[in-house]
Order: sequence, then C-alpha cells, then structure tokens
Amino acid sequence: MPRFSIVVPVHNVQGYLRTCLESVLDQSYGDFEVIVVDDRSPDGSPAIIDEFAARDERVVAVHLPVNGGIGPARNHGARLARGEYLLFLDSDDSYTPGTLRAIAERIDATDRPDIVLFDYARTHWYGAVKRNRDAEVFGAPGPEVFTVAERPELLDLFTVVWNKAYRLDFFREGGFTFPTGFYEDAVIVYQTLWTARTITLVDRICVAYRQRRQGNAMRTPSREHFEVFAQYERLFRFIGERPELERWRGFLYDHMADHYLFILRQADRVPPSSRPEFHRRAARDLRAYRPAGHRPGAHIPRTSFTLLARAPYTLYALHRIAAVKRAGLRRRRLVWRRRLRRVLLALHRRLVLRRALDPNLAVYSAFSHRGVLGDPAAIHHKARELAPHIRSVWVVGKDHVATLPAGVEHVLPGSRAYRRVTARATYLINNVNWANDLVKRKGAVHIHTHQGTPVKSMGADLLKYPGARRGFSVPKMLLRADRWDYSLVANPHSELVWDRAYPCGFTSLRSGSPRNDCLIHPEEGRRESVRQRLGVGDDSTLILYAPTNRDHRQGGYAPTCDLERLVAGLPGDHVLAVRLHPSLTQHHERGLGLRDLAARGLLLDVTDEPRVEDLLLASDALITDYSSLMFDYALLDRPIVLHTYDLDTYLAARGTYFDVTERPPGHVTRDEDELARLFASGAWRDEESTRLRTAFRSRFRGYDDGRAAERVVRTLMLGEDLAVPMVPAPASASGAPSDALTRS
Repeated sequence: MPRFSIVVPVHNVQGYLRTCLESVLDQSYGDFEVIVVDDRSPDGSPAIIDEFAARDERVVAVHLPVNGGIGPARNHGARLARGEYLLFLDSDDSYTPGTLRAIAERIDATDRPDIVLFDYARTHWYGAVKRNRDAEVFGAPGPEVFTVAERPELLDLFTVVWNKAYRLDFFREGGFTFPTGFYEDAVIVYQTLWTARTITLVDRICVAYRQRRQGNAMRTPSREHFEVFAQYERLFRFIGERPELERWRGFLYDHMADHYLFILRQADRVPPSSRPEFHRRAARDLRAYRPAGHRPGAHIPRTSFTLLARAPYTLYALHRIAAVKRAGLRRRRLVWRRRLRRVLLALHRRLVLRRALDPNLAVYSAFSHRGVLGDPAAIHHKARELAPHIRSVWVVGKDHVATLPAGVEHVLPGSRAYRRVTARATYLINNVNWANDLVKRKGAVHIHTHQGTPVKSMGADLLKYPGARRGFSVPKMLLRADRWDYSLVANPHSELVWDRAYPCGFTSLRSGSPRNDCLIHPEEGRRESVRQRLGVGDDSTLILYAPTNRDHRQGGYAPTCDLERLVAGLPGDHVLAVRLHPSLTQHHERGLGLRDLAARGLLLDVTDEPRVEDLLLASDALITDYSSLMFDYALLDRPIVLHTYDLDTYLAARGTYFDVTERPPGHVTRDEDELARLFASGAWRDEESTRLRTAFRSRFRGYDDGRAAERVVRTLMLGEDLAVPMVPAPASASGAPSDALTRS
C-alpha cells in the first residue's frame, strides 16, 4: 500500500499535463501512486498519460468512455486509490519540490490526522507568482492538531480540495463523493472539515496554482454557474441529517449569500440574459434556508443582500448600476484628490525650500527606508559620538518603525516632516538613491555609501543587460545619482567601477566601508551573543548561506538548490543558516521550503536578521555566489565557498566585473552534492582554501582599517583630515581594477 494516492483528472490540458505529472514523479518522497483519469479528453492528453504510465509503474492510467466532468473523474480515481492518504491535483497545476516529504513528515508528527492542509501560490501566465493572501493562517500559533470548531477561520480559506490530504479511511467512511457541475469542491471541503476529528497544517507552499490567460471554465459566462444552487442544497441537507453540525448553519447561510452576490457581480459568470432567473433562484434560497432569527454577518453588504433576497431583479440591477456609477465617481474623486495633493505638496516644497539649510542636520536612510542599517547606520553611530551637535534624523517606512532603536528620531517617507528635514538638511546619507522629487540644494552634501564592493554589473553597465533592468530606467537612475557629492570607496576596484558605472560629478572618498568597521574591530562578546540568540552552541560549526538576488527572474529569487539534500550531507555538528537577499523578505518562494525546513529544525532561516554584520561575525564559513558579501567576509579571514550552479545564466543575464570562479576567495562548487561533500570532508578549510583566500585578500586589498565611519564623519562633517590607508595598485595583468574596465 503506497503512502499517497494522488488523483489527477484530465481534460484538454495537453500543454500543462507533462509539467504536472513531472512535478509529482520528481518528488524526493517516492512512496505514492498517481491515478491519472482521462475524462474523455479530445486533445493529446490521453497519449501523454499512456506515455507516463509506460515510463513509471507508479502512474495508473485510466481512460473514461464518456466525459462526465471533474467531479465524477475524481470519484473514479478515489475509488481506485490504495494509499493511506488521498490527494487531488488539478492537471494544469503542479507540486513544488519537497511537497510530499513535508506532508508525510507532518502526518508522522501529528499521529495520522484526518486532514492535512497545505499552502499554495498563484502562478500567473505573465510570470508573476503570488502567495495565498491568507498564508498567515498556516503559521499562526495554536495547537498542532485541532478540529474546525477550534479553528473556524479555516472555513474562510479558498474552498478547493487540491491543497488537502485526506486520510483515505476517513474519506471513505464518511461517504464523501464529488457532485457534478461547477463549485463541486465546496461540497467536499465543508463536509470533510465539519466532520474531521483531527486536522493539521503545513506552513509551506506545496501547490503552484496556475492562473491561465484563457480557458478557465469558471470565468466563462454560461448557465453552468446555476449548479451553485444544487451544491448549497446538498450542503444544507448534509447539515440537516447531522444534528451535531447545526452550529454551522448560520455560517453556511452567510457564505451562500456572499457567494451568490459575488457571482452576480462578476461579468464573466452568468450571461446577462440569465441574470433575472439567477436572481430569483438566489432569492428563493435566501428565504428558504435562513435560520430563525439569523442576521447576516457584517461582511455581507446589507443593501445588496436585501435587494437580492426581497426585491425584484429590476431594483437589484438598478442598485448595481448605481453602485458602479458611485464607484466611478469615487475613482474620479480620488484622481482629483491626488492632483490637489500634488499641487499642495509642490507649494509646501517651495515653501520649505525657501528656508536656510541647517548646518547641524543630517538625514539618513538605508535599503529603501528599512531602518538603521548598513553603512549609513555605522556613520550615524560614529557621528553621534564625534559630532553630537549634529542632529540625526532617519527616514523609515511605517512597516519598519517598530524596529528602530530607542532614541532614534525618524520621519515617514513622503510626509510633511520628511519634506521639511530633507529640504533643510546639510548632510544626506543613503545607500540607495533618494526619491526623484527630492531637490538637491546648493550647500547640501549628498553622501552615497553604496552596498559593498561591486561584483555584478551596476549603473550604466546595466544597459547591456535588459533582463536585469526590467522596469528600471538607467537614465533616470543616473539623474538621481547626479545629486551625489561623495561616493564612498572601499578599494581601488570599487573606485574604478563606480567612476564608469555612474558617469556623474561626484568625488570618490577612499574611506573604506563603514559597515565593516565592526568586522575589523568587533565588540567583545558580540559573536558569542549572536550565536546564543540563534541557538548555535560553541561546539557547532555555523555555515552562512547568503545568495544574491537574480534580477532576470520574474519576481526575484530564492535558492533553487535542494537545501534539504544539502543539510542531509553535512556533518552532524554543522548548522546551516540561510539568509535570502533583503528584497525577498516577503517573497512567496520563501514559503516553498525554507520556512518549512526551519520549522523542522533542519536549518536556520535568518532572512529576518536585520544586521548582516552580526551573521558574518557569528558564522564559521560563508557560502555565497555573486554577492559583495565575499569581500566583507574576507576581512574576517574565514573560509568562503562560492556555490555557482547557474554561472553561465548569471553571466548572460547580469554580468560580472570579473570571473569569480577564475580566482575565487575559496573553493567553488556547482551542485549541492559537491557542496555537501566539501564540508563533510573538511576540505572547505584546507590549505587550498587558505591559499585562495589569501590571494583574494591581497588582490582586493582595500581601505578598510576599522576607521571608515570615523573617516567619513571627520572628513565630510567636521572638516578634518584623516589619512587614508595606503593600498598598492595591483598589476594590470592580474589586478581587479584592470579587469573591471575590460570584463563587463
């Protein structure tokens, strides 16, 4: 008996079926059967099914003699199922890697519950991927196993069966069968959730739910949408036959009312000629099924509900026409409000720009207003020490205000206070360009810190890589960079790159990277404190995996290597900590496996750690790819491994200023097995690793001496002079600066 039986109904999906079936057969957990039910599909799908069945004995091919719809096809597959758990997967959707293993481990950890719910993400035809908007439900605190009475919010989730695994005995003993027609999922979802004794959740994106541009029957006007009435009749009859479920009658009534109103509002559901009849049928149900004394929930529009339940269709239609017109008026009012706001903002800006600059005001921002971070933070702290007369104000987004240290003055971007301080500040320090509407005033000093030593192409060099600058205007970016007065330089390589990538009128300050001062002169006990906070013992080896972003991929990047496979190959005393690029903190791919692996204790997800410097100090080795972190970490003189499994793709899509694999700071790997073997054998810190790192440090020897922040404050704010460390220029035959001018 297999662990899982996966039923896949098939009809007219030849373009997607291979992807669907391969996503199942490629799962790392192989104890399953996949029952593929051909619902008399007229396209090439039957041949594809037979091809997969001949290729893999776990595929059970079923060809139905007549087309009966998705419900009967699922029922046929469920009758053939032999597994301990029953799953349904639509043939244009797919499983994400590691899905079945995650579900199986959750089943084992929760003593075989009746139902396992897991998360999904919508994958749009134009490339965007969006996680389920109710994803927080899966990670909410609470008991591991429960009934729906204890977690009623589960009934408000998307009513589909393909994000659930049902214990087969529970499913069959309950006599659950799919009805024919549209909205059949709702019947099974509610019946099973109401009657399940044990339910558990998997906080992981397991299903890629395809959003097709065309061909979605649910979004095609037809009378088949009238099937919704029969489905709710079945559900009310189900409650009526089970007195213990009476508590759900009010919920079902409200859901039905909301559903009917939704269908009538949509232009792509009921044909216009059939709307009066749909209205009459809906009104009949709302009168017939209303529980005694029940008042519809607050989320149901009262006027629309009353007109649907008690008024003729003509009045309801007039109300909808009026509602559409009101919505149009509201949109026009919003447009005029925005225009008026722009005029008022322009007037306010002109007023504040009339005021003199404040010589003792500095405004900071980092990483698009995410908090007191990076190089600007290091300068801020040093300025408070050396120049306490200079008032420091941070621009911080409202979502990050709670992370601010005590005593830090801040303004919200775009606010009146923001316009006042940015107009009057003498010093403006940022590692990202300021917004377009910020006016560069005469006498104001703009200091751009950058975000480390450049590896990937930047600035004007992006003109050669259209995939990396999708939605990004290089000319407009250069106009923003024209406001820079000083560009901080960490090493000769950076200086040459910045001069060419940003052909603007700034002066390079050979300061070093302020954020790296703490790496050269770390606070006593800081490393131990961070490791303790992460739960890493002194006898453990902490490996930090910090890949950079992939701009060429729609929606960003998360690690595509098999992290679970990598962890399995590491020695037992090694701890893997994964930090995604800061831009991906809320990215859907983080929910594919990273959070699941962290919840299972297999690795640490440190993406939310605000200060990457803490992670560098705490770790014993760094795994990265094309990230500037390799230069920062080299200052610690600890092992670095480059995991460049997609080197050719990255070079073509983004380009680098030098070949990171030609003279790397440590060993280079191309797949997770090779990476795991490197650490299992101890070669990650062998003599060759030391030799490569020493050569890299010598090649990119820079200005970091632990006094970079002090150098910025004394030189640019106090008008003093702090000597720059002498750095010999590398020879043109092997030096990074010469490479930087020729390789990109």
